[in-house]
Amino acid sequence: MSSKPKANERQELHAISSQEAATGEAPVAARARDEEIRRRAYEIYLERGEEPGHELDDWLQAERELEDGVLSQAS
Repeated sequence: MSSKPKANERQELHAISSQEAATGEAPVAARARDEEIRRRAYEIYLERGEEPGHELDDWLQAERELEDGVLSQAS
């Protein structure tokens, strides 16, 4: 089984990307989301006593918390 996107899927992805590039909305939303994750990851780092070496874990936990919060608010 191949994991390559089919031709029509590639075109669809390209069309979405072009639309986002034309409106500039997706990059702004992505930057805002990244900033929110970055802020929460830093809070997690501080809560853990500023122990270095867990940057990725902090980032992933912040992402999960953000996604859980967004999903629970949508319900």
